[in-house]
Amino acid sequence: MDTSTSLAREQTSLLHRSLGTFDIIFLMIAAVVGLETLGQVSTYGAEAFTWALVLAVTFLIPYGLIFAEVGSTFREEGGAYIWVRTAFGRGAAAIAALLTWVTQPVWVGGSMAFLAAETFSGHISELSSGSFADYAFKLIFIWITVAAAIISLRRGKWLPTIGAIAKMALLVFFVFTTVIYAVKHGVAGLSGGDFSPTLAGLFGSVPVLLFAFLGFESSSSAAGEMKNPARDVPISIFRSCAIAAACYLIPILAILLVIPADQITGIGGLLDAVATVYSVYGGAADTMLTITSIVLIFILASQGAAWMIVSDRMQAMAAADGSFFGGFFGKFSARLGTPVRVNMLSGVVATVFLLASMQITGDNAAVFGVVLTISISTFLLSYLLVIPAAIKLRKVDEPRPYRVPVSDRGFAVLGAICFAWILLGSWVAVFPGTLESLFNIDYSFTDIWGVTQTRFEVFTVGTLAVLLLLGAVGYLRGARVRSAPASTPAPAADKEGTPA
Repeated sequence: MDTSTSLAREQTSLLHRSLGTFDIIFLMIAAVVGLETLGQVSTYGAEAFTWALVLAVTFLIPYGLIFAEVGSTFREEGGAYIWVRTAFGRGAAAIAALLTWVTQPVWVGGSMAFLAAETFSGHISELSSGSFADYAFKLIFIWITVAAAIISLRRGKWLPTIGAIAKMALLVFFVFTTVIYAVKHGVAGLSGGDFSPTLAGLFGSVPVLLFAFLGFESSSSAAGEMKNPARDVPISIFRSCAIAAACYLIPILAILLVIPADQITGIGGLLDAVATVYSVYGGAADTMLTITSIVLIFILASQGAAWMIVSDRMQAMAAADGSFFGGFFGKFSARLGTPVRVNMLSGVVATVFLLASMQITGDNAAVFGVVLTISISTFLLSYLLVIPAAIKLRKVDEPRPYRVPVSDRGFAVLGAICFAWILLGSWVAVFPGTLESLFNIDYSFTDIWGVTQTRFEVFTVGTLAVLLLLGAVGYLRGARVRSAPASTPAPAADKEGTPA
């Protein structure tokens, strides 16, 4: 039974059905395959590849199966918000949606903008840290991603699509060049023992790896704008998961083969490796590196835009459903079919977080690592609600266009495996160093993070506390929307904007 509010039903009439299988796959590749995580994961050395492979098998596969079924069965605009609401009610759904949504502006403003600026400064034109040009570049980067989310989806989707194609092309060319470099110069001195998994490597890399592998179900936030979500969601999840696994595993191995582990930095890991292997092109190397840097900045902007597109829709539907303030942020543009008010809010949050991040003591690499971890923690914590919701929804009597070929108990086991990984990653992201201490593993917090543990926890836990307070206030302020009389749902619009 549809329990959406009158406002939420009204807004669905403004949606434009413009996403096909091709669009969904590349939207997810643009959003989820993050080049910014390649260097961060690679800092843990060769065993990072081992743990990436372990998670690809033990996490990515069951996760993809679960959400292929859930996403093709429950096809309302809003995705995970609707799933958690159906399973546990609006209060839990409000928190899950807020944690998912806020991850994106925090990540764009606090990590992606820094990586884009570092790339521009290091390989195109120097930007003095903290200068007017540095601030201007990062602010322009943020608002480009917002603008792409504001324009109509049938036009805005092309920035992530082109970015995804450029991303895959760049990775393929990098791997190809790495092979040439290895033939000419050999590789870093890796041995089989370097790939042996350790607890230290697990605790260090698992949050970043989970962050890299999560998000493929987020396309369902725009389910009301898909042409055929029952068919397209499973296909897009399976194909994009497979492409993502290859886009992580192969480049991580390539980075490790050409850059010694102690020289890899999270913010520059990929480009450092690119600069090294491009030496095979002789005098053209510098020009090629500059072009690659420009392409990378474009890819980062397209990635941020993809996340803004999908996550802002979830939060807008949460607002329209009375779970985020009084419905002001639940309005979609009648002309564009996009949640312009939430898009603008995302830009403001990203800007505020950028300004706050710029005040952290430490270099760009330290800031990048700390803020990336905050983004990871908010995103992972949302799945502590979303995955149990998916398990509970298996028992809801709904026609299932795709059904995982296991019993309800088997489905619950798949969910439990994913939940266990998420629980581990969430703890390590919020409280790094605690498990290492429990297992008597050496852990120098300042050396690893570039900031003190106190500063890290104040920034991380403080951010989470503010978000929980914001979620509670937003839910209470939505009472008027929730209590409004229900109305008859209006049909979604087709790709031309007329009722479907």
